[in-house]
Amino acid sequence: MDIDAFTGTRAVSAQQQFDTEALAAWLKPRVPGFAGPLSVEQFKGGQSNPTYKLNTPGGSYVMRAKPGPVAKLLPSAHAIEREFAVMKALQGSDVPVPRMLALCEDESVMGRAFYVMEFMQGRVLWDQSLPGMSMAERAAIYDEMNRVMAALHKVDFAAVGLSSYGKPGNYFERQIGRWSKQYLASVTQDIPAMSELIAWLPANIPDSARDPSEVSIVHGDYRMDNLVFHPTEPRALAVLDWELSTLGHPLADFSYHCMSWHIQTSGAARGLGGKDLAALGIPDELSYVRRYCERTGRADAETVMKDWNFYMAYNLFRIAAILQGIAKRVEDGTASSDRARETGAGARPMAELGWQFAKKS
Repeated sequence: MDIDAFTGTRAVSAQQQFDTEALAAWLKPRVPGFAGPLSVEQFKGGQSNPTYKLNTPGGSYVMRAKPGPVAKLLPSAHAIEREFAVMKALQGSDVPVPRMLALCEDESVMGRAFYVMEFMQGRVLWDQSLPGMSMAERAAIYDEMNRVMAALHKVDFAAVGLSSYGKPGNYFERQIGRWSKQYLASVTQDIPAMSELIAWLPANIPDSARDPSEVSIVHGDYRMDNLVFHPTEPRALAVLDWELSTLGHPLADFSYHCMSWHIQTSGAARGLGGKDLAALGIPDELSYVRRYCERTGRADAETVMKDWNFYMAYNLFRIAAILQGIAKRVEDGTASSDRARETGAGARPMAELGWQFAKKS
């Protein structure tokens, strides 16, 4: 599978440069076994927090940092200390995560906060139709994604020290409010469908989305390319990119993941819309939802699907707001990925698809 266009590394971009000697000096007493000389490359993927590969004679590490310059960051965005906290808490659970090695919130070290974690050698799968695989291999990859997400939503967040990781109650109201504000703070063009969704969503939250007992750790951006798979087995080695994680409604998280079944591959968007799933060996959406319900002890998939149009509209609105933030960073010159311009352009079609779901609800 050709994933080189999305993964691998390149030289650190001019706007994301930092003092590597200062970084090495900070890491040496804090990361067991760390010893220079240190060389740094930047991973090609990642639209928000730039991700770097740190190479030393003794091995490699991964660093996630806030983007530079920090002066233009949106409120509450790029909270790398939260990523560090949730992955550290999940170590030893049924949710695979890299080992966390060091967190630096002192921006005087290299101009922004960062953390360093274990480098996971494996596959990042970007094309969700999984070309080059057999039907059985595709089915196994999708079943593993389903297993890991169900495992995440079953974690006892209080027992792993995350009881204060999110605010209690009114999850959808808060999220709709948050992403409405983030979108309005990063508008670069008028998107009428976003205006419609900003008005429609808070007025149409279903009872299933208001259930106060529905609380779990939510990843917030759970999709195939945020997992690292074993080099040869259909086994997830690590779930990455926890920037949007919090305590929230598990069906918000799961339905976000299921957007793939509705989004067609176009430009930077990658999905299964329009694909012959049966021929590929990939489960249809209802079968996938049913398997998740079995794993998490939910009554039945049909009950979950009753409010599916709302969940899809909400998540497409949310992803459109995120993509608009990327478009704004392109305009400001702080985008961390070469593909950011193409990705940011996806805000309008995502919002329009979300509005279609809202109108069907």
